[in-house]
Amino acid sequence: MKCFPFYSWDTTDGPKSKSVLSSSTLASTLTDRDEVNSQNTNERKFSDAFNSQNISDISSGMPGRLSFSCLSQRSKILRVFSHEELKLSTKSFSRSLMIGEGGFGPVHKGSILDIDDSNKRIDVAVKQLSQRGLQGHKEWVTEVNLLGIVEHQNLVKLIGYCFEDNERGIERLLVYEYMPNRSVQDHLSSRFSLNPIPWIIRLRIAQDAARGLAYLHEGMDFQIIFRDFKSSNILLDEQWHAKLSDFGLARLGPANGAGHVSTAVVGTIGYAAPEYIQTGHLTSKSDVWSYGVFLYELITGRRPLDRSKPKQEQNMLDWVRSHLSADMKRFEKILDPRLEGRYSLKSAQRLAAIANKCLARQAKKRPTMTDVLVMINQLLVEEEEETETIEMPETPLEEIIVVSEGAREVINRGLLRLMFCGSSYTSRKQIAGVANLDE
Repeated sequence: MKCFPFYSWDTTDGPKSKSVLSSSTLASTLTDRDEVNSQNTNERKFSDAFNSQNISDISSGMPGRLSFSCLSQRSKILRVFSHEELKLSTKSFSRSLMIGEGGFGPVHKGSILDIDDSNKRIDVAVKQLSQRGLQGHKEWVTEVNLLGIVEHQNLVKLIGYCFEDNERGIERLLVYEYMPNRSVQDHLSSRFSLNPIPWIIRLRIAQDAARGLAYLHEGMDFQIIFRDFKSSNILLDEQWHAKLSDFGLARLGPANGAGHVSTAVVGTIGYAAPEYIQTGHLTSKSDVWSYGVFLYELITGRRPLDRSKPKQEQNMLDWVRSHLSADMKRFEKILDPRLEGRYSLKSAQRLAAIANKCLARQAKKRPTMTDVLVMINQLLVEEEEETETIEMPETPLEEIIVVSEGAREVINRGLLRLMFCGSSYTSRKQIAGVANLDE
């Protein structure tokens, strides 16, 4: 399921270092309110703009915009690669090493020298920008800047980038940590995975994804709205920990008391919140809606829209709605048949109840992602106490993309710190008592 704009408003290997792209670029790419209409701009202008931007371009007193003076203090060092380095690391971008292709462009598996150990090589995922025009460039810059500033254990880890202007034109590539266990969407599809994800692992994935979104929304002194949250953008590492990826469409949240950000409507059909499609008003509750859709994907094993299903079952939410009742046997019909009954029906109902809160038609009635995380934590603690063993595939499904290992957490707010960091539960009863799903 690809991401695209909605146009109806009703609707060498030696490491090199360079400081991350300026925070002003993040500001300009994350706060733009107009989508680019022309795709015929001379791309050489992109290079000039890319190299000329600096943090002094942003005025902290600019009305309607968030102050980004704090962002430069968080900038981390990204490695800067030459195109030749990445060409060598991927064997000239060999088709045999191509591990995926999305709206951004093809993704290849590569191998580079470890910056901390010159005798060691590490696997990476190299993503090329194939899209021409200003919009593609903006998404590339957004991702570099965003992942160059924010850092969290449940967000993809960006290692570095390449930006070169040569005889072939402008080369724009991103280098991520390699992720051997694909995306969640791949595992929910029987076409890619012979082994279904066990129920307890699905709950942990829901927890990881909620933690990542809660960090973006509430874990910093500025807010980031993902805007394209979906199962294909949730990637799994060797330990089956979930990380959010692909931030090209991300936007800064409203500032100075504003209730929403006005923007052209982009996203993925089946995930976009109804009020966003109708008005173009973007809030963090738009991501909450998408998260609710994702929970039903974990429950049903289906995609939000699937044209291969009978007509009355093509829209997952409509199909699910017809089965939500007090009748346990009727509800059980929506559960992923590939689980073959290996789940707790009570747990599935509670997860569906959380999804329903996220899918409230009125955005204001949806919980925050911090509230959602509390509920998921409670559910998972109770489920883990009843689960003895978990069987997973012996070897990773070495296919698609990237992502971070444990990254440092910046939240330091008592109980929330425990939840966001995902550390071992030293006080499970305390967490379980924070929220009552029956309220």
